[in-house]
Amino acid sequence: MILIMFIGSLVLWVGTPLLCLWVGSWVQGVTGSLTAAVGAMVAAMAVSVAMLATTLAKLSEVHRAIYLARSLEDPGHALLEHVLVIGAAVALGTFGLWFLFFAGASPVPIGVQI
Repeated sequence: MILIMFIGSLVLWVGTPLLCLWVGSWVQGVTGSLTAAVGAMVAAMAVSVAMLATTLAKLSEVHRAIYLARSLEDPGHALLEHVLVIGAAVALGTFGLWFLFFAGASPVPIGVQI
């Protein structure tokens, strides 16, 4: 269950923005309107985050129910909080590595005299 929650967290931090960029680019390509594209991106973000947050909350409730059924102390939503923080850190760290080493970006702007 922890693995499923972690994958859901990565989808929340990585998959949702990529999906929204794809939706926005598709809408702008079809309509030629930047306003419609941004509106579609905001709507897609709201819907996908709401769906993922609801799913992750239900998984957290199942985790709590399993603990309570085994007569263990109620863990609350601590596992979900840890999974979301670790997922965000992994996504941010991966993006930073990609940006600095694989995207062709330079940490110091080229042509700037120091």
